[in-house]
Amino acid sequence: MCTSRPADRRHRRERLHGLVRIALAPLLVMSTSCAVGPDFSRPATPTVDKYVQVDRQSFAAPAGVQTLSPAVSVRDDWWTSFGCTAIDRAVDETLTGNATLEGGQASLRRSDDLLRAGAGVFYPQVDAQAGASRQRYSPLRIGVDAAPSIFNLFTLSATVSYTLDIWGGERRQVEALAAQADAQRYALAATYLTLASNVVNTMIARAAYSDEIVATREMIDLLREQIHITEVQVAAGAGAWSAVLSLQNEMATLEASVPGLEQKRAESEHLLALLAGMFPRDWSAPPLSLQDIALPAVLPQTLPSSLVRRRPDILQAEAVLHVASANIGVATAALFPQITLSASGGLDSTVLHSLGNASGQVWSVAAGVTAPIFHGGALWFQRRAAIDAYAESQAGYRQVVLAAFAQVADALRALEHDAQTVEAQTRAVQSAADALRLIKASYRAGTVGYLQILIADGQYHQARIAWLQATAQRLQDTVALYAALGGGLVPES
Repeated sequence: MCTSRPADRRHRRERLHGLVRIALAPLLVMSTSCAVGPDFSRPATPTVDKYVQVDRQSFAAPAGVQTLSPAVSVRDDWWTSFGCTAIDRAVDETLTGNATLEGGQASLRRSDDLLRAGAGVFYPQVDAQAGASRQRYSPLRIGVDAAPSIFNLFTLSATVSYTLDIWGGERRQVEALAAQADAQRYALAATYLTLASNVVNTMIARAAYSDEIVATREMIDLLREQIHITEVQVAAGAGAWSAVLSLQNEMATLEASVPGLEQKRAESEHLLALLAGMFPRDWSAPPLSLQDIALPAVLPQTLPSSLVRRRPDILQAEAVLHVASANIGVATAALFPQITLSASGGLDSTVLHSLGNASGQVWSVAAGVTAPIFHGGALWFQRRAAIDAYAESQAGYRQVVLAAFAQVADALRALEHDAQTVEAQTRAVQSAADALRLIKASYRAGTVGYLQILIADGQYHQARIAWLQATAQRLQDTVALYAALGGGLVPES
């Protein structure tokens, strides 16, 4: 019997290791440099240089001039520009207690955890097993006519496996998970922006309802006084009863409008409680008037090219597009062979205390290749479906961008028209106030009766209610502009 010398065995072992390294070197290079499927590139920014055809820089009205300035950035706490502590407190309550935000934060954490879990594929998978069994073995299974035996078997083993990511399918999968986490992050930012906008708009509407209720009740008191004077004139034979009926009808109409305004104010308060994550009975409504809300004088002016890099919904659509791009690579890699390396080792013994003896040592080293041959076209059409999904995401991204530009254009036009409306309503209020002042002077001179003062006063209150509505609309359209510009929650990337 011939035995090899230790030096010869060592030499053969070194040659074998060298051959293994040479054979695996191309695979290792491919696994770190090759990834099938398209490399994602961000969509090009729009080529338009303005949102509307006629680009105005300022919107003037007697209640205040609003100017667009590129030197002013969109702040993440943009609602503080209204200078109202009640609004600031309501927004803070919502951003800390809203249930939708809590769910969005949990979804973001889940996406981040899935990303970390997916990245585990880049590491070898190591498992350990231990077992104990009692068996009855019959030698007849291997053709030996001998008595069966009963014995105990204790095993302790470990396995290591690693799939070579030659075609980059696993990397594309992790890339898709990272893009999905980005999409969830931008969705959460969009939720923040939407909630803040809803709170500010609701607070403005609530203030307007309160002011309208006060003005309407003052008009009702004036009409009640007019009715009394008219009834006296009718009793004296100086007037017709139809005049009383007409005034009573007008007063009843105004009285009927008050519950509707109070209901709207109550609904706004209930909505604020809901947004803050509270029960309606637990939310305290601070007194608020439109006079307590300042109109932001200088508004941010951003270029259209930067809008797609700061609006959360656009960035979310871009991340969804990235996911679809990475999925093409995943589907493409499934068309090619996959190579898996594995090794296992263990200890077997029929006696527990001798489990570590060399006679019970077992091991294996293996490399496996799995190549798709025929799947009825499933893999091919899965790749086609991934390409179609990418095209669908492209269309969705374009639609989101167009809608965002339309919202900015709507807000800019609204601010222009709001300034015109407020200016006209201010003139109407001023004219009604001047008429009331002249009639009061005539009354003091004895040329007109007191009834004319009440009529002029009612006209003044009607003009003021219309002015309040126009002012509230201007404030809400300012909120719409901040929201359309992205709210400053995401810095331009």
